[in-house]
Amino acid sequence: MKVVLKKDVKSIGKKDEMHEVSDGYARNYLLPRGLAVEADATALNEVKAKAAANEHHAAEELAKAKELAAKLNGQIVSLKAKAGKGGRLFGSVTSKDIAEALTEKLGEPIDKRKIVLDSEIKNFGSYPVEIKVYPKVTAKLTVKVEE
Repeated sequence: MKVVLKKDVKSIGKKDEMHEVSDGYARNYLLPRGLAVEADATALNEVKAKAAANEHHAAEELAKAKELAAKLNGQIVSLKAKAGKGGRLFGSVTSKDIAEALTEKLGEPIDKRKIVLDSEIKNFGSYPVEIKVYPKVTAKLTVKVEE
């Protein structure tokens, strides 16, 4: 019997997937517990509509991410920091500091967890930084640490 899952079922699959299961398993376990419904035209149309909506939302998010990456590419972010002798900073410049500076500069919030630092920034100078805006969409910018 073909069923459309309404919830994730460990041994079968994920929500909104269609699967072929034995008649007894469907009638005695899946259907009474509300884990699945029989795969009729209505259920299949619901699955197709949800898949189309998810695809549309993913395309919108990707377009927004590409737009943000275009804004971020090539940017130079200047940060002021205090240092001791030899130009060594007190502490280090973190992804949080960079995210705050970018948010202030662009007016759009940037998540600090998406900023990838190759190494700790503990001295004055310019450092290349990569930001993972979206899966497979990255932006490269320069962080300039000044006194």
